[in-house]
Amino acid sequence: MKACFLVAALTGITCCVAFETCPSTSCEDSCKNRCGQKFNPASLCQCNDKCETFQDCCKDYHLCRYASDEASESSPKPPSRSSDRSSCAGRCREKYNKKNPCHCNTKCTEYRNCCDDYKSLCSKKPVTEASDHNNEILPGEEISSEEIKTVSEKLYEMDYNKAQEKDIILNKQQLTSNTGREKDLCPSPLYSYVNTELFSKPTFSCFIKLLDNYDRRTGNEDTMSPQHLDEQDKFLQEILKTEVMKELYKFFHQKGMYSTQQEFVTDLKKMWFGLYSRSKNEQDSSGFEHVFVGEVKKGKVSGFHSWIRFYFLEQQGLVDYYSHNYDGPWNTYPDVLAKQFHWDGYFKEVGSSFIGSSPEFDFAIYTLCFIARPNKLCKISLGGHPLSIQTYIWTKTTYDNGKNYIATAYPTF
Repeated sequence: MKACFLVAALTGITCCVAFETCPSTSCEDSCKNRCGQKFNPASLCQCNDKCETFQDCCKDYHLCRYASDEASESSPKPPSRSSDRSSCAGRCREKYNKKNPCHCNTKCTEYRNCCDDYKSLCSKKPVTEASDHNNEILPGEEISSEEIKTVSEKLYEMDYNKAQEKDIILNKQQLTSNTGREKDLCPSPLYSYVNTELFSKPTFSCFIKLLDNYDRRTGNEDTMSPQHLDEQDKFLQEILKTEVMKELYKFFHQKGMYSTQQEFVTDLKKMWFGLYSRSKNEQDSSGFEHVFVGEVKKGKVSGFHSWIRFYFLEQQGLVDYYSHNYDGPWNTYPDVLAKQFHWDGYFKEVGSSFIGSSPEFDFAIYTLCFIARPNKLCKISLGGHPLSIQTYIWTKTTYDNGKNYIATAYPTF
């Protein structure tokens, strides 16, 4: 795994990317630690959105663009930390107000919408007979980084439905660092061969049935028929039979976050399949649609992080593979690939996804990180190799009195 450095993108959101050309803290000819920096005449090149106009960008400026791309397309910009409403200072035990970006009452731990400083400012209670028998488990905050790595390794080991090495042959072709130029550098498809018997496995079969239930254009309402809702239920029922999802539920149950498996399944359905609007008022999107199916917004591809979806659309001639800018270190599946492609007329500058994983594995890893590290880099471990998952919550609407929908989730490096 290549070394990663934290980059402050133009949006103020961080993303882990590799600035290989700059070995030190900063370099005059690199954007390392300079993304969004104002024009500096002393520098050899620039790292802000004006540099493309004046053609004076550093050669690794594309990494700054990657850091901000997924965050800006998937979720509204998070509230500024300077806002009083984003802190629990002076707000502990305040009543729920849906207009606030985060909350500071005892229910916020249950609904995973506490302000970042809730634990430090509001949970320091004197030890009394009552509090001694009512120790709160704070979801997310109480899940340590080591626990995330341990659980992710278990999920990786338990992915018994994943592809074997012989099941998939990739033709990766051209590696590029210029991800934004919309140039087809690969004359051949990405997938040279896939053992289609994989898709007859129950979880794969149920997953594939969900892929044609959505209109990719934001602004066009997604209407869920009784058949569509039944397909969602069957998918969730099927993946909960797997060791991967059983292990994930076991972990959350031990942390006191879900009392029963049915409670867990009900919450999964709402956070992943609950509809919300990415445009005006239409119910035109969901976490599942964005992450696994893909959407088109403002003339470009948004989301689309499923290797299965990519394979089927490539077979239909609807996806044209252009290049890749990252190839993971794994010699077996699941692997990770970040690629550039056109989807029936629309470009995706960087689309990262697992390759060869089962649907339940993707679903479990993204759910783990969304619950444990919402809106943050979630550092996992797969087969001894480090990787990060970036998730974002949808902030405009909520479900069940303040719980958050998934806006996006994807591997980053």
